[in-house]
Amino acid sequence: MISLRDFWRGHRRKILFGAGIIGSGYFLYKIYDARKKQLLDLEKELAGERENEELVKAHMQTHFENIQRIANTTTMPHAMHYLSSRIAEELNVTHLTERLMRGKGQPNTLTSAEKLELWNQLNIMSFTRMLVSVWAMTVLSLYIRVQVNILGRHLYIDTARGLGSSQLLDDADLIDVEDQQKFLAGADFLSSHGMSSLIYNMQAAATEVLKGKQLRDFFDNAALHETIIQILDTFTIMGRPHQWVGYLMPEDTRLYKISNNSGNEDTIVHDFTKFDQLMVEARTVISSAEFVGVVDVSLKMVVRALVEEFGLQAGGSSAASGIPLAKLVPRVAQMGTLLLEEPSKNRFIQIIRDSPDVELFFTILYTNMPNS
Repeated sequence: MISLRDFWRGHRRKILFGAGIIGSGYFLYKIYDARKKQLLDLEKELAGERENEELVKAHMQTHFENIQRIANTTTMPHAMHYLSSRIAEELNVTHLTERLMRGKGQPNTLTSAEKLELWNQLNIMSFTRMLVSVWAMTVLSLYIRVQVNILGRHLYIDTARGLGSSQLLDDADLIDVEDQQKFLAGADFLSSHGMSSLIYNMQAAATEVLKGKQLRDFFDNAALHETIIQILDTFTIMGRPHQWVGYLMPEDTRLYKISNNSGNEDTIVHDFTKFDQLMVEARTVISSAEFVGVVDVSLKMVVRALVEEFGLQAGGSSAASGIPLAKLVPRVAQMGTLLLEEPSKNRFIQIIRDSPDVELFFTILYTNMPNS
């Protein structure tokens, strides 16, 4: 019988080789098993991060949709209704038309000079009313959208921070609902406080442009379009740089100081609230060259659509040949109602919303706002 020693001598290399293979296999298995556990742990971690990210997105989307709903169903309709009532109140032409009608029925009550003066006043006030409506409706609709984008961006950042710091979602440092409502309510500043200055400056521009127009002058679509653009351009040129920002927002030197010295550690205001930050960002946006550009594009689109309305109302043949300014003025006076119609039915607001330039502006605004 072969002894164990002889067997070892005869098969030593094979045994050592086999043991090496078994040992290596076991070692590789342990590495594989450890690696597998690491991958499983990593997958669980990534799944948790994806779940957390989806939770952030869902929460942000809910907040943003709620703000958008409030803006569309409450803020915008209320702002437009209030704007319409303020313009009708401040630029009421009824007293002028009534005096002219009385003069027409009773020829001896007004002299020719008085009639001409009344017509000139009615002409200027009618164009002022229409152009104030054009400008205010356009800028206010854009401003409210700026507010919504700023709020939406803040909600996204604050929610992400709240979840990322392992706090509960309800404990995330979100903007207070009261501050949100207060910020959106700022859309009424134009109607409450900025209206008088807006009307004064627009009327000055209308007076300057219309002083060379005669009531017997014929206006076709091209002439009307040119006149409206001239009034808007004159209105813009007559004001100091960014003067129109004061129509939309209150002057606050403290906000200017904070905004302009944000990198200065010595400039610290301890009661600087979330609402203050929202207001600073809103002022920065509407003071930017990009916002001025999108306002200009929007105004031009609204004016083109507005002139089309006159063409349709004038009738087939007269739209081509034009009508005397005296007959055009009553239509001009009535256009404010159409321009300030309820937002869901307002053709002009929809034109602004559908503009590719406007969409691009707000896409860039939402994605590139600083992380405060």
